[in-house]
Amino acid sequence: MSLDVLHRDDLQLGGFAGLKEYRLVMGFKAFGHHTNPDSWPGIGNFVYLADAVFNPHGETTLHDHKEVDVISIMVDGHIQHEGSLEHGQNLEAGDVQVQRAGGEGFSHNEINPDETVNRMLQLWVLPEQRGQAAIYKLYKPLGGNVTRIYGGSDEQTDTLSSQTVIEYVSLNASKSYTLDKAFMAYLVIGTGTANEAEVREGDLFKDTQLTFTAISSVTLLVIYKI
Repeated sequence: MSLDVLHRDDLQLGGFAGLKEYRLVMGFKAFGHHTNPDSWPGIGNFVYLADAVFNPHGETTLHDHKEVDVISIMVDGHIQHEGSLEHGQNLEAGDVQVQRAGGEGFSHNEINPDETVNRMLQLWVLPEQRGQAAIYKLYKPLGGNVTRIYGGSDEQTDTLSSQTVIEYVSLNASKSYTLDKAFMAYLVIGTGTANEAEVREGDLFKDTQLTFTAISSVTLLVIYKI
């Protein structure tokens, strides 16, 4: 299998409330027949990826989630988080917020407090076990490192347990990352080569294995099953 690439800017820009977004992944297991035919279905229990820009003082408005794990990654600017989990938490650029709704569920609102636009990614993963308690986690990945922000065995507590793993990969120019299994990856910032093909910010790509080399400083999300 050769590298398959979906370019963000080839998709229709949508949105709701106070934000605009590109929906790159919309899995049938979460959206049924309401999926965008141009979006990809995901991998494992990973069913949603949106690259969003909040309007100045824009917000999602208060809304509920149940039986889904919601991963929010702040790219530019910052967000004020309100809701039933960690009300009042502020997210700065580079922060990762992970919320497990479980059977308990949670409500939240994300607000851009600034006069300028900001950028945030949101990913959804369906839980492997229903009826769990709601959980909140916050990560601050370090530059030049690979940080697992989601997934792993239920014998550890650093991340929410799942057979679907998400890694936050931060690389300096000329540094590499390799993975010897099927994956889906999203280049959040920068440019690089993936299996010798050049990719840029906003590219979602997949293959049966990955050798990625950064051309510039990059932030890359890699999703795979264990």
